[in-house]
Parts: sequence; structure tokens; C-alpha cells
Amino acid sequence: MSVVTAAPLLALLKEKDQVAQTYALESINGIVDQLWSEVSNEISQIEALYDDNSFQSRKLAALVASKVYYNLGEYESAVKFALAADEHFDVSEKSQFVETIVSQSIDMYMRASSHNFEHPDDQHPIELQLTSVFERMLQKCVDFGEYRLALGIALESYRLDVVEKVLKTRVSEDSDQNALKLITYVLTAASTTVTSTPFRTGILHKLFEILLSMKTPDYFTISKIIVTLNDLKLGRVLFSKLAQEETPETSYQIAFDLVSSASQGLLDGLVSSMGEEKYDPKLLEILSGIPTCDYYNTFLFRNKNIDLSLLNKTKSSMDGKFSLFHTAVSVSNGFMHAGTTDDSFIRSNLPWLGKAQNWAKFTATASLGVIHKGNLSDGKKIMEPYLPGSRAASRYIKGGSLYGLGLIYAGYGREIIDYLKSHVIENSSSVGDEDVDVLLHGASLGVGLAGMGSSNTELYEALKEVLYNDSANSGEASALGMGLIMLGSGNANAIQDMFTYAQETQHGNISRGLAMGLAVISYGRKELADGLINDLLEHENNLLRYGGAYTIALAYAGTGNNKAVKKLLHVAVSDSNDDVRRAAVIALGFVLIRDYTTVPRLVELLAESHNAHVRCGTAFALGISCVGRGLQAAVDLLLPLTKDPVDFVRQAAMISLSLVLIQQTEKTNSKVKEINDLFLNVISNKHQEGLAKFGACVAQGIMNAGGRNATIQLENVEMGTLDTKAVIGLAMFAQFWYWFPMAHFLSLSFTPTSIIGVRGEDLSIPTFQFNCHTRPDVFDYPPMYEENTDKNVEKVATAVLSTTAKAKARAKKSKKDGKEVPEEKMKKESKAEIKPESKELSKKPEADTKDEAPYKIKYVNKPYQVENASRIVPQQLKYIAFSKDDRFVPVRKFKGNNGVIVLIDKNPEEPVELIRTTKQKKDVDVPLPTPFKVEEELEFSKI
Repeated sequence: MSVVTAAPLLALLKEKDQVAQTYALESINGIVDQLWSEVSNEISQIEALYDDNSFQSRKLAALVASKVYYNLGEYESAVKFALAADEHFDVSEKSQFVETIVSQSIDMYMRASSHNFEHPDDQHPIELQLTSVFERMLQKCVDFGEYRLALGIALESYRLDVVEKVLKTRVSEDSDQNALKLITYVLTAASTTVTSTPFRTGILHKLFEILLSMKTPDYFTISKIIVTLNDLKLGRVLFSKLAQEETPETSYQIAFDLVSSASQGLLDGLVSSMGEEKYDPKLLEILSGIPTCDYYNTFLFRNKNIDLSLLNKTKSSMDGKFSLFHTAVSVSNGFMHAGTTDDSFIRSNLPWLGKAQNWAKFTATASLGVIHKGNLSDGKKIMEPYLPGSRAASRYIKGGSLYGLGLIYAGYGREIIDYLKSHVIENSSSVGDEDVDVLLHGASLGVGLAGMGSSNTELYEALKEVLYNDSANSGEASALGMGLIMLGSGNANAIQDMFTYAQETQHGNISRGLAMGLAVISYGRKELADGLINDLLEHENNLLRYGGAYTIALAYAGTGNNKAVKKLLHVAVSDSNDDVRRAAVIALGFVLIRDYTTVPRLVELLAESHNAHVRCGTAFALGISCVGRGLQAAVDLLLPLTKDPVDFVRQAAMISLSLVLIQQTEKTNSKVKEINDLFLNVISNKHQEGLAKFGACVAQGIMNAGGRNATIQLENVEMGTLDTKAVIGLAMFAQFWYWFPMAHFLSLSFTPTSIIGVRGEDLSIPTFQFNCHTRPDVFDYPPMYEENTDKNVEKVATAVLSTTAKAKARAKKSKKDGKEVPEEKMKKESKAEIKPESKELSKKPEADTKDEAPYKIKYVNKPYQVENASRIVPQQLKYIAFSKDDRFVPVRKFKGNNGVIVLIDKNPEEPVELIRTTKQKKDVDVPLPTPFKVEEELEFSKI
């Protein structure tokens, strides 16, 4: 029988007898969910009973009060009284009330705990009962095997002790494989969702300890932690442990991984400290970066597929007398030949090169550095004819050669830093002389590139001397160099120096250089850079606000942080300066690198802005976030911008299209041919504005980068981290808006599209094949450019098939007999004679327009063989497989990652053909099987 009123029970609450009051509370507890509106009128009486310390059933009163507040929707009060109810509140009860209270309790605990962690000076005490409910629920998750849920809640609550306890328990009680899955889950969460840098650092250190204590440690996961923390000490611990385990191949693979993803400071520190302890010389050689660069140069030179016809057509269409056009071709040529070490185009076009004037000459000379990028053994020798002290007369050639030297050694500058530093120090006292100013400009950029991420204070101080001389050209370059040296360090002294001087100098170039330098120093710093970001964005100087936008871009790169996105959108629509608005929109592209699919939707309205600078920024944001992805939604937004009435918007749209479609083929994206034709048409069109032609020319270079064998990947697939050099390269490239020579920085972002397998025992490249489970033609190079010299001939040439020829012959015969065969009938006859061999072959597969889904799965079961160290584009990686039965197998399970892969040779005694690297071909110290005579014209003379 249902109760219709609580009045009698509520009356009992006012009795003096505790037995009656307890009876009333017990009865009300059973009916409160039906009659809560009536009971709520007496809530003050119920609360009074709870407040009375002499009342024995006060905890029951708390439970009833909690249920009343729950039904009223006042959850904070409901939680407060439920926790006060203590044992009367059963967390295991399956009811909506308990679930809601527990959920709200956990939320309240998380808020309080995270606040206390982030604000140590403003602590909010957390009630013991709240902590108790939180910990009981976590234990419940663990008891039911919901380990990920427990770890996720613990991470959100900043409870590192709970994370450690759960993981250590699983390591001791479960298999290593299952425990490793949980550790990987925590590592991923720490890298992507944890917003507090100190807490993230604490988690990673704890994971490092736990992983190293396992029976069979996963050294590759440990290496990811070292890269994320950028911690030299942990790196030494790892290699020391590996040396004890006697697993050289694993050590080599980790070393190659570090070279592709760790900072120069970390690599240099490992080489220096491990060199003193006499580690394996091969390991130290790998960590120097020389083998990796040599393999990449070898791959790019052997497989180069440079479209010289296209390059020559572009050169002839762009009048070299105009520095804008000359610079465009220099940059485009540099990109097309990047890393191939093939500078034949420059050598065969010396008269054209001679047309360059002033800074165009500087850019053209520096482009040699892009072409020879990574040629660490011969870099200085290549640039020798142009360096200071050579016969080169022009100061622009000398300055450009020092910049080029930096581009060759970018990120691996140990061998060249002292040479470049000497030019900075020797000339810094002579600023004011224009020759010296140009030289210092090149030297400052060169030193910044060579020492990038090294945090070398000597280099920083040398560049600071140049800065304080307050010369516009050399000052701007030294400011950028200082930022590059201190890349990602967040060095407080450097920030103070640079921010102060940026406000004092009268040169806009220097202020902007310092603003960008500050952004680079803040790379990856996330919330630790917020103070600097606010100072920059609130400054009255628009050049510093510009730097503020880029500081958000680099500090929060790849985080997708909502706060950063909101701030950038606000600046993009509200700032009074066009440059700042454009920078804010571009910055969105960097913040959303990992969430690139959301960018087209986010910037859709900005692409239609009345402000041309915002439209320009939108184009770049799409190009940066979707770089190399071939995302159709991005292409669809960019194509209309190529017809924009403003020239620099068209320029940005074309460059961004090339970024999105780099290494795409017509089968992976049907727009590739149309867009390549668009670039050529703009370049050839005499009525197009110069800036648009510049954009089309540079875009052509990007589409054909590295001999059509390089792409841009902003994430290290294996490490799960952002590729620092690639991100910084893109950010600095975007500064070509003000200073064309900055375009060369994009070469830092180029990644060779190859899998290069090397034998662990001698680091040689064996000749062997692995399987690709797709059609051979899916990832073919796009066709080369062919100029139509005679349109009529072209028409006939494209129409001639053997069947058509037969039909025409019959037509002629019929004409002789006085019968004319209609053209339509002739076409039908020719079509009828084309008999497909099979239905499967007659069907032309259609390209799937979805992102990175080029062909239907029906081809996956038809593998073909791919040679080692040949072209493998990113979309192709998921189809690559190694067989366990092969002679060469990777030391690490292959998961679709490119780059250098260390192989175990199952039959090392059997002979195998080796691919000679670029360094081996030029290295006179390589032992030869028979005596030989040293000739004067060694291959060096052909460089």
C-alpha cells in the first residue's frame, strides 16, 4: 500500500523522544523519493537533527537530507550530506541516487585535487569523507578489472600515487604484455591529455622507473619517455642497461629513433658523456647523426626523379632579371633537389645565376645548402668556393654560403659550429659596414640552424653581441638564431633579454625577429609559456602581438588545447593589426596538427572573411595542419582561394595546396593533376601578379620536393611525438612573407619517403625485398611534364590506337570505292575491337576521395616486391609487411613506420649485395680489397 502523505512522520520529527525521531527518519528514508517535495518543507528540521551532536541517529538524518537535496537537484549539498552519512551511505547500492552522488563526489574531488596541485599557494582542504568515497570507487574499478578507468580517473585527479600503485600491482601480478598495454595507455594520456607540465614530468619519470624494473623491459617505450622528457641522465641509464643486456641491434634501433626525434642537445650530451665511458663506437657514430643523413642522401640521390623539363619551363617563364622571380626559382629548385646532393641545375644555368642581384644572390647561394642538406661529411667542402676568404667577390654570396652551411648541418652541427661561431665573433665588432652586416646575417642564421636545440650558451652570447649592435639586417638574424639555439628550453634569462630588447629597439625587423625567437624558445612549453603569451598579446607593439600568436602556435603545437584555440580565434577577429590577425589564424594550424580533420570546419567561415589577411591565414592554417595528408575537405576549401581577387591570398592558397598534396598521386587524390596544371598556368600567365607567380613557383618545388621522394610529416610515427625540426621549419618558412630567404627553412621539414633497412652487424644497406600488399601502380609518381610543341601533332598522337588505325584504313578504302564512312560509325568500330582480356582488368579502379584511403581492399591480397631503400610514400606504409621467414627481419616489430630500420641477418655468412652510400663512394679511407693509386681528380672535383 503506497503512502500518500509524510505529514505524520514529519510531525514525529518534532518530538523530544529520540526513539520516535529515529523511527520517523527510518520511515521517511523509505518514502523520500516519492514524497520529497513534502519532506523538503521540513529540511531545516532534518538538518537540525544532524547538527545535534547528542542525537544518536544524526548520520541517518544526513542521509535523508542528502536524498532531499538530490531530488531538488542541489547536488553539492546532496554530496555533502551523503558523505556525512558515513556508513549509512552504501556506495555499492545500485540506485540512481548512489550513482549520481558518487559521480558528483568524484567530480568534486577531481576539481579540488587539481586545484591544489596547480595552485600550491592556495590550497582547498579536501574532506576526508570525499577522499574516502573517491578511493573506494577507484578500488571498486580495480576489483572489477577496470584498470584503464581507474588510471584515467587517477590521472585527472593528479593522484600519481594511485597510478603508481595500480601499475606496479599489474606488473607484479599480470603478464608483461598486459602490464605494458596499461603503461602505454598512461604514456599516451600523459602526452596528449594531461595539461600540467610538472605532473606530466612526474608521470613520465615514474613510468621510466616501472618499465626499467620489469623482467623484460620494453626499451622502445622507454626511449619514447626519454625523448618526451629530453632527459640526458635517463638516456645514459637506458644505454647503460642495454650495454649490460648485450643487445646491440636494439641499441642501434633506439639510437636511430633518437636521431630522428630527439633534440641536438640530448644527442650531443649522449655522444660526449658516452664517449668518455668507451661505449660501442658504432652506437656513438649513429648518435652523431652522420649515418642517418648519409642513408637519406644515398636514397634521395639513387631514386631522384626530378622533373627537369618542368623546372626549365618555370625558369624560362619567370624572368630572372626580377629578383622576386629569381628568388622563386632558386627556392623551388632547392626544394626539388633537397637532400639529393645534385646541384647540376645550378651548374648548367650559371648565366641565369649571374642575373641575381643583392639578396636574390644571397638566397640562390643558400639554396646549395638545401640541395646538400645532411651531407655532413662534405658540407663545408661544397660551400668552400663561396665562403668568406674564397675568391667570391659578392658579400651576398659569402653571407648566403654561411646560411647554406647552416642548412646543411641543421640539427647536426657539432662539426661546423665552431667555424660559424668564429665568423660571428670576428665580425660582431664591425657592424655598420654593409659588407659585414650581410655576412653576419648569413652567419647568424647559419649558427642558429647548426646549433638548433643545443642550448649552447656560448653561441647564444655571441649572437647577443650582434643583436646589441642594433643593425636591422644582422640584428633580425641574430634574434632568430638566439631563439633557435634555445629552442624549447624556456630559458628565463634568454626570454628576459629578448623581450626587454624587443621593446627598446627602434628597428621593426629586430622586434619581429625577437618576437619569433621568443616563440621558438617557448616550443612545447604549453601552460608554462602562458605568462609570456599574455605579455606579448597585451603589448601595444603589434610586432610583439604577432610574436604572441606564434608563441601560442609553438607552445601549444599539436595539443588541440581549447583555451589556446579560443584565444587565437579572439585575436583573429578582434586585433587592430592585419599581420597579427593573419598570424593568429595561421597559429590555429599548428595547435591543431593532431586534430587536422577538424580544421576545415573550424576555419570555413574565416575563409570567407572580408579581410584578405584572414583569408590568407586560413589558407596557411589548412596547409600546415593538413600537411601531407591529402585531406579532400582542405583541398575543397583551398581551391576557391586560388581564384581570390587578392594576389597574396592566391599565393598562400597555392603553397598550402602543395603542402596538403605533397607526395600524393592522382590515384590517392584526383585533384593532383588539376592543381599541378594550375601552378604551371599561373607561372606561364603574363597577366598574373608577381606574388601569385612566386607562390605557384614555390608550390611546384614543394610538390616535387627531394626529387619527388620527400614529404612533410609533423609527427614521429614511432615515437608518438611531434617532429620538432619539421614544426619549426614550417613556422620559420611562414616568415618568407617578410623576408624571402626564410623560405629555405622549409627544407628542415622534409622527410625522405623510404624504408631503409640496415644490417645490425655493420650498418650496411643490404639489397633485399619486402612485400607491399596493394597494386604496384597505386603509388606511382605523377607523370613528368611534357611540353606540347605542336598542338595538331599532339591531338593525333593521343588518339592513335591500333584499332583506330584499322578503322581509318577501312574508311580510306571505302572512300576509294565511293562510299564514305561516317565518323560516328568509325568510332563505334574502333571501340568494338577493344576486347578486354578479363572483366577484372577492364574495370578501372576508382580512387577513393576519403583521406588516406586510396584503393579498395580487394588489392590487398596481391602483394608485390619492393626493394630496400626505395620510395615508400606514407599512405603506402600500412600495406608493407616483412615475413618472419625472410633472411632479413626488423629488430622491432614493424608497425608501419618509415625511416631507418635495423635488421637482423639470419644468415650472416651468406654473401649479399650491398648498396654503397654517398659517403662510402667519396670516403677515401674506405678499405679496398686491392692496392690502388690515388688520382688527383677524385670525385670531390665533381662536387
